[in-house]
Order: sequence, then structure tokens, then C-alpha cells
Amino acid sequence: MNIQISDIGHVIQLAIAPVFLLTGVATKLTVLTNRLARIIDRTRVLDERLKEGANDEYFTERETLYVRAHLINTAITSSTACGLMICLVIALLFVGDTTNLRLDQYIAGLFVFAMLGLISSFVFFLREIFIASRFMRLQHTLSLQQSR
Repeated sequence: MNIQISDIGHVIQLAIAPVFLLTGVATKLTVLTNRLARIIDRTRVLDERLKEGANDEYFTERETLYVRAHLINTAITSSTACGLMICLVIALLFVGDTTNLRLDQYIAGLFVFAMLGLISSFVFFLREIFIASRFMRLQHTLSLQQSR
């Protein structure tokens, strides 16, 4: 088995697209973890306020934050699984080339599952954004009604 440099160069070319995808997934994970951090920070503030005295608005907001945190955690899990599968795709590209094993179906399957993970991550992220936006609109409406 003699591996040619041109063969490895070809595999590196094939691996470039998944590497760019992996970069995008990593950036998305940064956004998701930042949103989760903000949710956690706000939850801590509400918990402190609830210790001082019960308020129905605080309970409602805290419940909304728990739902949002769950959605973000699910999106993070899906994105992480996607990133893992993309890494496996890249590894299998090199393994398949250097060992002359036919791994095409495994590579294709992993890529499809990676895309399903990415899609589900976006769906959960979008749901979280809708809930956050709806809660903000409700808060705004309530504040306008109270100021009248």
C-alpha cells in the first residue's frame, strides 16, 4: 500500500467543506451558550427577588426561562452531535483513503445525520427565540396597560 501525496491532497480538498461546516457549528454553539448564560443569569436574579418576596410576575418569567433553557440545551446537544458527526466524516474520509476501505455509505450516512442534527438544532433555537419574543411582547403590553 503506497499512499500518494496527490491522494492525500485530494482527501484534504474533500474535507474542506465539512471543516467549514464545523466552523459554522462551532460559531452557532458559541451563540447558543451565550444565550444560555443570559438565561441562567436572569434566573439567578429572579430567584434572589423571589427570596425577598413572592411575585406572580417573577414566577411566570422564571417558568418561561426554564422552558427557554431547556430548548437551548436541546439545541446545544443537537449542535454538538452534529459537530461530532462532521468530525467523524472528516476522519472517515482519511481512513477510507489511506486504507482503501469503501466507507462511502458510512460517510454519507453520517453526513445526513449531521444535517438532521443541525436542522433540529435550528428548530429548537427558533422555538426559543419565538418564546423569548412572545414573552417580551407580553411584558411590553402589560407595562403599557399598567401605565394607563
